[in-house]
This record gives sequence, C-alpha cells and structure tokens, in this order.
Amino acid sequence: MFDSIYSSSVTAAQFFLMAGVAVVSGVLFSLLMARRVRATKRFFIVTALIPFVVGAVITFVNGNIGAGVAIGGAFSLIRFRSAQGTADEIAAILIAMGAGIAFGMGYLAYGVIILTVLALLYFLFASLHLFDSKPMREERLLKVTVPESLEYTDMFDEPFTRYLKSVERLGVKTTGMGSMFRLSFLIRMKDPKEEKAFIDELRTRNGNLEIALLPYSEQQAQL
Repeated sequence: MFDSIYSSSVTAAQFFLMAGVAVVSGVLFSLLMARRVRATKRFFIVTALIPFVVGAVITFVNGNIGAGVAIGGAFSLIRFRSAQGTADEIAAILIAMGAGIAFGMGYLAYGVIILTVLALLYFLFASLHLFDSKPMREERLLKVTVPESLEYTDMFDEPFTRYLKSVERLGVKTTGMGSMFRLSFLIRMKDPKEEKAFIDELRTRNGNLEIALLPYSEQQAQL
C-alpha cells in the first residue's frame, strides 16, 4: 500500500491511476481548505489541480537531470506572473505541491496522507486562539494620501496624540505619478467610536485626499 506503484518504466495504467488519485484527493483537499480560507473559484481550481500537475511533471522528469533543470526554470518564471497571495493561500499551495511530489514518485498513499493530515492540522491550528489577543485585534492600518508639496513629517502629531493609543509609521510611497505621497501607519485607537471624528480631523490636514483605515495585515501594508 505504501510502496511506489512505478517500476523501472511508467506504464499508461500506472500513470492514469496516479492521475485519478491525485485529482480526486486534490478536489477533496481544495473543498476542505475552501471552508477555512476565503476561497475564490480560481483558488479552488488551482489547489485541486496542483497535485496532479506536479505529480505529472515529477513522473516525466524522473531520472532526467536536464529535463528537471528545464522544468524548474520554467516554473520559476510563474512567480513573476503571479500576484502575492495570503499566508493561507500560500500554505494550501505548498501542501498541494508536497503531495504532488509524492504522487509523482508513485507513492499514492503518502500523497493522500499529506493532503488529508495537513488539511486537518490546518483546521486545528486555525481554531486555536494563538496570537489572538485583544491588542492585536485592535491594530488597524491607516493610509493617508498627502500632496507632494505638503510637509508631512509632524503634521498629524496632534490628532494622533488625541485619538490614538499607539502609532507606528510603516513607510511612505509616491503615488499619482509622483504628485502625491501615501503614508502608512499601524495604529490603535483609544475609542473605536471616534473613528469618524478621527478621519474628519485628518481630512482637514491632507486637503481632503484619500484616507483608508483597514484591518491590519502585512500584505496590505506592502501595497
């Protein structure tokens, strides 16, 4: 059961057996992950097919170093055509790829175990209240757009002192073809009910340009 189905050469029956097990287990894995991750149709399709795709590639390049290097180079190009995903999406893809490697080497039982066990572990870890303290839930990402001509170094200090428990500047970037700056801050408000008053105060200082107050995540902070 835990031995590889492949012999010295791969037969059509062995390949299609691997394909069937990989696709079925990939679909089940994707359905499980979709119940926990904010999944889209594309996420479901990709995670369902990755085990078979990786398994097929491993099957065909097995023992061929030149083909393996060429495929690795082709796969590396995909990174530059893909948007950065969330931690949940990246974890699901890595799990699917790990199972695909097992399928590609003929170890079907191990591939199924990787998908099912890691999906269950993901559910277990996600249900634990680790790093879910109240201060971390209060953290918000504030993005303020200011004109290029405006000196922004300390112009928001007064409203920050009045409305915020803490504030940390994350960075600044140009926008609008260099005609404006977008400032990013990690903040915690003293009273969430004062959110509108806080934003109104900022609007009077940035010329009524765009202001965004969002739940904090590292991915959003990089945009």
